[in-house]
Amino acid sequence: MNGPRTLQVGPDEAEQRLDRWFRRRFPQVSQGRIEKMCRKGEIRVDGGRVKAATRIGPGQHVRVPPIPDAAGGRNDFSPKNRGAVPEADAAMIRASVLYRDDHIIALNKPPGLAVQGGSKQTRHVDGLGPALRFGYDESPRLVHRLDKDTSGILLMARTQAMASKLTAAFRARETRKIYWAAVAGVPHPTAGTIRYGLVKAPGHGARGEAEKMLCVHPDRIDATPGAKRATTDYAVLSALGKRAAWVALVPVTGRTHQLRAHMAEIGHPIVGDGKYGGSGQENLGDGWGAQLGGEISRKLHLHARLLRLTHPVTGNVLTLAAPLPDHMARTWDSLGWRAEDVPADPFEEER
Repeated sequence: MNGPRTLQVGPDEAEQRLDRWFRRRFPQVSQGRIEKMCRKGEIRVDGGRVKAATRIGPGQHVRVPPIPDAAGGRNDFSPKNRGAVPEADAAMIRASVLYRDDHIIALNKPPGLAVQGGSKQTRHVDGLGPALRFGYDESPRLVHRLDKDTSGILLMARTQAMASKLTAAFRARETRKIYWAAVAGVPHPTAGTIRYGLVKAPGHGARGEAEKMLCVHPDRIDATPGAKRATTDYAVLSALGKRAAWVALVPVTGRTHQLRAHMAEIGHPIVGDGKYGGSGQENLGDGWGAQLGGEISRKLHLHARLLRLTHPVTGNVLTLAAPLPDHMARTWDSLGWRAEDVPADPFEEER
């Protein structure tokens, strides 16, 4: 157990969330413990109180309270305990690797696996990082996120320098991300842009459980405290009468739950999205109710299908495509939708 101390964020460390920085310095400390220390003011940045999600960068000073020494337990992912990832989890996360080179790892993240830890998330991609070292001394770093129930391409950087470059590319919108989704009803027109702003609505419970994003009309964004502008491009790739559609989605901005909230707002929630689309089983084609019934899975039908970016080291254009997860593949088979029948980027001619 060490006493309180102040650590400076290194000049070679990219801007990142405080909790992520903290876990890399002190892997024996759980996410829940970090959040509790922030709420109590035990962790401070440049003398001020912060949240676990606060972003910190080079040169800032982090006040660290007494931290217990690593005990070598199941959740200790320090270099001395690299075998802490359970064998089955290690095999699962390695099997999800789509692409790997000396700088980047791309995963096809399974649905239901969280990207980062939280008070109720003990199994997540970040924590399974030691299984993805492939000979490196450190675990790969996250540079963007996917919702727990969203599947598809998740990019990780193998070094701190690469993390800085990729994070900057995502923030500058120099990457191209295309999602596939099954939605209730068929959007009209069949291609367009959604520009509703988003504002976080408080959840219930002591920690704000079940919080969600509310859409705000573009004319009301500036007058709504906390609202942020959000833009989504969509295109219908195929339709099942009036009951359902296969759509491609491009998040021009990257807000929390943006695609899910936007599609529900225009009357076409993503299939399986009980949070934003309701849980109604019967959908007769009126564009509402997030379940289609029959043999169609009740899981969320949202998948990060394609990622295109310029490789920061080689300069080559890297295009990655992730196969659908099992539950979506079964839906596609049931509805007669085939990946080879649609363009990889249906928006390309419009750009």
